[in-house]
Amino acid sequence: MASQQDLKRRIRSVRNTRKITKAMELVAGARLRRAEARIKAMRPYAERMRELMIGTARAAGPSSARLPLLQAREDASTTGLLAVTGDRGLAGPFNSQILRRAFALEREFRGAGQDVRWLVVGKKGRSTLTFRRYELAGDWVGFTDRPAYSDAAAVAHRVVELFVERGIDRLVVVYNRYYSPLTQKVETIDLLPIPRSALEEGEEQDKTPLEIALEGDIIYEPEPEEILERLLPAYVETTVYRALLESAASELGARMTAMRNASKNANELIDRLTLDMNRARQAEITQEILEVVAGADALE
Repeated sequence: MASQQDLKRRIRSVRNTRKITKAMELVAGARLRRAEARIKAMRPYAERMRELMIGTARAAGPSSARLPLLQAREDASTTGLLAVTGDRGLAGPFNSQILRRAFALEREFRGAGQDVRWLVVGKKGRSTLTFRRYELAGDWVGFTDRPAYSDAAAVAHRVVELFVERGIDRLVVVYNRYYSPLTQKVETIDLLPIPRSALEEGEEQDKTPLEIALEGDIIYEPEPEEILERLLPAYVETTVYRALLESAASELGARMTAMRNASKNANELIDRLTLDMNRARQAEITQEILEVVAGADALE
């Protein structure tokens, strides 16, 4: 059995660790509320962007199919995988589940005869891929906990450039979608080419005032096709930005939960070590009493 001093040192060490995990839990919780507010503020903008694209695509008609970002390639041979991870750890399975899904997709695509090119957001994803000696077509770090629209624009510009120049024929994004501090689920979306469903979604649903207005007698200047050509890159940026915001909130939620569990485990460990220390102290006291009794018996 360990001595009292060893147990005291271990208890002191665990208490210090508990202070850190508790502080990290509180910080993550405070930042999570701001991240949730950013997601809620983003959703109306994304919805209006979708409505504007739907109306403009309808006005453009069949000519919109000629736009590069809408063209699905029959001879597609290369798929791009964009994994959205975090810059830091201590967030439970947040990073590992993204990479696990991305590697599963890679095996699936290679099994179908596709080449795979990797793009990654976050230091954790980049370090894992470089350790495995993957060549990265793009990597971005330093903003995963507080992404700005300019960060999303940089990512979107790179993936659009790769797609237009036929560096990739398809782009799949893998990220954690935020539902609650306890629930984050891995999502995959086909970002490029932009699915036609993104321009047709909601046709059978009640139309919003903006969609009704866009279907009216409107004179477009310039032509609807040209407007749509400008809107499509903005749609890609918006989609990437939303994925970054969802990922940031998911990371904070996962970290808050992980730190709460770590603090709980620290409390349990402290209780167990305290019990062991009390037992060790009782054993020492008992041993001292036995030694005193034995000494007294020896003097008689």
